[in-house]
Amino acid sequence: MNLADKIIYLRKQKNWSQEELAEQLGISRQSVSKWESQTSVPDLDKILKLSKIFDVSTDFLLKDDLDLTDFEKPETVFAEEPLEEPGKHLSAKDADTYLDLVAHLAPKIALGVCLCIIGPALLIGLQCFVPLNGTETSFLTEESASAFGVVLLLLFCAAGVFLLISNGMRLSKYEFFETDPFVLDMGIQEIVTDKKTQFESVFRKCTAGGTGLCILSVIPLMLAYGFGAGERMYILCTSILLFLIAFAVTLFIWSGMIHGSFDKLLEVGDYTKENKKINKKTGSFPGIYWCIVTAIYLGISFVTDRWDFSWIIWPVAGVLFAALHQIVRNLAKKGLHS
Repeated sequence: MNLADKIIYLRKQKNWSQEELAEQLGISRQSVSKWESQTSVPDLDKILKLSKIFDVSTDFLLKDDLDLTDFEKPETVFAEEPLEEPGKHLSAKDADTYLDLVAHLAPKIALGVCLCIIGPALLIGLQCFVPLNGTETSFLTEESASAFGVVLLLLFCAAGVFLLISNGMRLSKYEFFETDPFVLDMGIQEIVTDKKTQFESVFRKCTAGGTGLCILSVIPLMLAYGFGAGERMYILCTSILLFLIAFAVTLFIWSGMIHGSFDKLLEVGDYTKENKKINKKTGSFPGIYWCIVTAIYLGISFVTDRWDFSWIIWPVAGVLFAALHQIVRNLAKKGLHS
């Protein structure tokens, strides 16, 4: 007995019309009609509401091999409670809670990274207001611009780090998705796959838009060089470059986190069973690497007092991280097959 037949049966048991069921769920009658005619499938949150309204388990609704003789009461599940132990079955509630949490936290984490990039952009941009020779006048001196810029940099970075840590910690209980196997019901897999398909166009647009911004970011510098612009214009173009990269990174992280949440539940892409074994071996590398980079950045910045220049450590570290991380993963992969 499939999901559509069960919805029809349970609705008639309540003596409800399609419109009455739709009112209970807060949707249109056409949506219920599509479910019952098998032209569409309810989202996870609607499955959970159906389970509650009809007083049946989500397994009963989703598993075709469960018939009316297998009528089950729903399990008591609480939102944002820790999931079952790794390797065990994940319920529809678990999956829905995780997807909703990622969708809620992704823009905040993306904003945190964006603020960390905007900080150096503001520091550099303030140098445009510093007089370049003795004949110019400005409300800022080189010392005051640097001091004010460093204050802004630290404030923006502090706000960014706060967003990253506070929101990242809320996802910590789901870290086993990246390293441990689990069982997801087939019915839930279909719904997650459908949600991923719906998000694909957004993910592609964000990836294309972010890539476009990264390419466009160097155009002002190239024009400044081509027209022989002065030092102030180079400073301004560098600041613009960082602002555009900040927005590009925001698009990458927001869309990537949501897209990745689907991949984690479906165990595809970077989260296949083999890749999870590799992730388990290399999981400590990013934390160690970025702690070392942060220590180097702070050490060089305080010793040289060149906060306007030391920011270059971060893009260099980002490129180097990608290469080193891939090397570490390849070594771990060889270890698995040896």
